[in-house]
Amino acid sequence: MSEVKKIATRQSYGNALVELGKEHDNLLVLDADLANATKTDTFKKVFPERHIDCGIAESNMMGIAAGLATTGKVPFVSTFAMFASGRAYEQVRNSIGYPHLNVKIGATHAGISVGEDGASHQANEDMALMRAIPGMVVINPSDDVEARAAVKAAYEHEGPVYLRFGRLAVPVINDRPDYKFEIGKGVVLKEGTDVTIIATGLCVNSALEAAGMLAADGILAQIVNIHTLKPLDEELVVACAKKTGRIVTVEEHSVIGGLGSAVCDALCANYPAPVLKIGVQDVFGESGPALELLKKYQLDGQGVYEQVKAWV
Repeated sequence: MSEVKKIATRQSYGNALVELGKEHDNLLVLDADLANATKTDTFKKVFPERHIDCGIAESNMMGIAAGLATTGKVPFVSTFAMFASGRAYEQVRNSIGYPHLNVKIGATHAGISVGEDGASHQANEDMALMRAIPGMVVINPSDDVEARAAVKAAYEHEGPVYLRFGRLAVPVINDRPDYKFEIGKGVVLKEGTDVTIIATGLCVNSALEAAGMLAADGILAQIVNIHTLKPLDEELVVACAKKTGRIVTVEEHSVIGGLGSAVCDALCANYPAPVLKIGVQDVFGESGPALELLKKYQLDGQGVYEQVKAWV
């Protein structure tokens, strides 16, 4: 069997910016002295005059982006998710969100898969923070194909967008001719009748792996990829609850305020159903190899399988 292709979504981000830059002269890229890590150096090599290094001053960078947006430019501001959502939260909220400016935030190195950088850099709360800002679109792509499509969709969307990317190379799972990305629309990857597993980001692959193990036990799991947490595809979420009666959410993020909370809000308002939230359980991360951390926090395929099986 051939080896599964893997690529980090932060690399996909850099590649997508170059392609978009060739088509749109008004696209600018801002970075906070992390171009090599966020992969915006790929864009800088091709369009040096449209890449602005703002230094280690993320809050100021958000203000610069806001100003550029008022002139008709479409700035993609890039830094680690911890700094984009945490350190610069006030500027994102007040300078970008409040006036609803056309700024795109490329937040890389999200979640515990940042690995050895440790708890201080592992943003497991970023989607909760960004979801709470009125008018902010929140996207968490699952692989290279989806990440590149998300960047393009973000450019075409009028208004602020938070794009979440990872450091770890992850399997390409959406490389098929019929793949279509649409903001606010989930994707059913596998049909099932016993339980629906709704996943986002790198956990979509974990959910698919878990589904194979569950099938061996006679449990048919439906797998849904929710790449857009806000706006959430509530219609699909409710339809899944009606079909299988039980919902499991899986995310490389705190179970507070992320995908699990969004799904529970939708079901509570429209079709109450039992939900199991798999994610970071109200704890900080720790330093260690990314794959080992995903295993410890039970976010790999085996961990998801064990938790779903025990619950079902």
